Amino acid sequence: MLHIANKLRGVCPIATAALLLLARNLSEPLGLPAPAVAQIITATGVSRAAAYEWADKLAGLVSTLARPRGRPPKLAAAPSDNTAQLTQAVLGFVMRHPGCVHRDEHRQRYSDAFRRFVLEQRATHASLDVEAFSAAVGVPLGTLKDWLREPPAPPASESSSPAAPEAPDAERAQIQTVLEAWQRWDGSFRDFCHHVRRELHVPFGRALVSRILHAHGVRRPTRRGRRGSDELALRGAFRTFFPGAQWVGDGMQVPVVVDGKRFTFNVELHVDAHTAAVVGSSVREQEDAAAVTIAFEQGVATTDAPPLALLVDNRPSNHAPEVDAVLGDTIRIRATLERPQNKGHVEGAFGLFSQVLPPLVLDTRDGVQALAQGFLTVVVQLWACTTNHRPRANRGGRSRVELYAEQPSAEQIEQARHELHEIAARQERARLTLEARRRPEVLALLDAHFDRLGLVDPERHIRIAIAAYPLDAIVAAIAIFEGKRLAGTLPDGADARYLNGIVRNIAAQAEGEHVTRRMLELRLEARDRMLAPLVAAREVVCAGPETAPVCAECVDRALATQSPLERAFWLDALADVIRARPEQEHAGLLHAAARRIHATFAVSVRERHDAVRVVASRLVPLA
Repeated sequence: MLHIANKLRGVCPIATAALLLLARNLSEPLGLPAPAVAQIITATGVSRAAAYEWADKLAGLVSTLARPRGRPPKLAAAPSDNTAQLTQAVLGFVMRHPGCVHRDEHRQRYSDAFRRFVLEQRATHASLDVEAFSAAVGVPLGTLKDWLREPPAPPASESSSPAAPEAPDAERAQIQTVLEAWQRWDGSFRDFCHHVRRELHVPFGRALVSRILHAHGVRRPTRRGRRGSDELALRGAFRTFFPGAQWVGDGMQVPVVVDGKRFTFNVELHVDAHTAAVVGSSVREQEDAAAVTIAFEQGVATTDAPPLALLVDNRPSNHAPEVDAVLGDTIRIRATLERPQNKGHVEGAFGLFSQVLPPLVLDTRDGVQALAQGFLTVVVQLWACTTNHRPRANRGGRSRVELYAEQPSAEQIEQARHELHEIAARQERARLTLEARRRPEVLALLDAHFDRLGLVDPERHIRIAIAAYPLDAIVAAIAIFEGKRLAGTLPDGADARYLNGIVRNIAAQAEGEHVTRRMLELRLEARDRMLAPLVAAREVVCAGPETAPVCAECVDRALATQSPLERAFWLDALADVIRARPEQEHAGLLHAAARRIHATFAVSVRERHDAVRVVASRLVPLA
C-alpha cells in the first residue's frame, strides 16, 4: 500500500488531491478524522478547482467498480419489426373472426380458434421473448404460460332447451339476423347471446337463442342423460317372507362439526325387509367390516334371534372373512348390481333419518372426536326407536315393533331358508362358472396388481368380472387408477369397484372405436358417396409439404365435427401422418397435436382425452 501511495504522489499530484478529497467526504459521515480541504490543497500544490473536478471524475469511476446489491433490473426489449408484424397479424385475425376475444368487467375470454392461432404464432416466433410475445398478442403472461404448459379448466357447458316453436312473422327478420350472425361468430355461446342483445338489438334470451340455433341445425346443445324408464315398474318386486327372514344393511356418511372442525362418520343400519324395522346400527369412522358386524350383533340383541339372510351391497369390506364369522348360519346375499331397489328398505330408512336429523354441531374443547361419535350414536339410537314404534298407515296402523312380533310358522321358515339357500347357491355357481371361463394369465395379472395396490376383493368377484374385458382395457384402467391415486384425484372411498368401472368404460369406448373403424373401412371399400368428400379432403390436406400444418389441420377437422365416423377418419389420418415421419419425431408431433386438442374447449374434456388416447394407441399399439 505504501508503494502505491508513493507512486501516485510521484506521477499525478492532482489525482492524489482528488483521492484525498473523496476520502474526506466519505470519512466525515462516519465520524473518522480527516485533513481539512486547505491542508490537502497546500500539501499537493494543485488548484482547488482542478482538484474538485478530478474528485468528481474519480467518484464516477469508483461507482463502476462494483454493481449494487440484488438482481440487476431487466431492461425492456425495444419494439422490433417481429412484434409489430405479430400485433398486426393478431389484429387481422380478430377482425376476421368477430367474438373470438371478449372482455367483460372481470375476465377476458378466448375462442378455440384464437388459442390455436396464438399457439401457431408462438411456434413461428419461438425466438421472441415470452414477455414481449405476450405484450404483442395482447394475452396476459400468466394465461399465455398456461396455454403453453397445459390446458386450463374448460368453461361451464351451456344448458340445453327443447326445440324452438314456429316463430311468428314479426320475428322472422330477427331470427334470420341471429342465424346469419352465428355463421360468422367465433366465440362462446354465452358471449354470442350478449352480442345479440347488446350489438344487434335483438331482444332474445339465451334459452330462445339456443332453441333457434338447434331448430335450424347449426348448434347441438349437450343433453343430460335421463333416469331409467322402468324404475316405477320395478317397485314392489323385492321378495319378502316374514319378519326376521331377511335383513338389509347399508351405510351413510354423516358429518359432525365440533369446535369448527368437521368429522365424518359412517352410520350403518340393518333393516328388516318384511317390516322395514330398524333392528341394528353402528357408528364408525368409515364403512368397513366392523361396521357390519357391530350393527348385526346389535340387531341380534334387539330381536333375540339372527335373521335367515343378510343382504348387503358389493363393497369388498361387506364380504370379508370376519363378517362371515359373525354371521354364522345367516346367509349372506349380495345386492344386484345397478338395482338400487334391492336396498329400498334401508334407503328409505336413511331418507327418513335425513329428514329428522338436525345439524350436529358441538362446541367443546375436550375429547372432541369421541364426544362427536357418542353424540351421533345417541341420535341414531333415539331415531331408530322412535321410528320402530311409529304407526304405519300402509300396515293397518301397526308399528314396526308390532309387525316384527309376528311369529312365522315352521313351514314358512323352512320355505324361506330353502329359497334363500337357492339364491346364494345360484350366485356361487354363477361365480364359479365365470371364474372357470376366465383366462388364468389375466386373473394372475389382476391378483398381482390387486395385491400391489392394496385392493380388497376377498372372494375375487371383482377380479372375475374385470377378467372378462380385453387385456388392453385392463392395463389402461390399472394405469389410470394408479395415476389418479398418485395425483391425488382418486375419489374418496374408491376401491376395486371403481377400477371395474374404469375398465368397463374403456372397453365400451374401445368397442365403439372398433365398430366405427371397421364401418369406415367397409364404406371406403365400397366407395360410398358419403365418404368420397372425406377421402378427397384427406388427399388435399395430406399433400402439404410441412408436417406440422398437416397435423394441425387433421386435429381441427376431427374436433370440428359431431360425427363419430368423421372424427375417427381424421384421427386415423393424423396417426398416419405422424407414423410416416421418423420415429424420433413421433413424440414431439404427438405432444403438439395433444396440446392443440386440449386447446379446443368446444368439445368436452372426456372427448379431448379420448382423441389423444386414440392417436396414442395408433402410434404405440399394445398388441
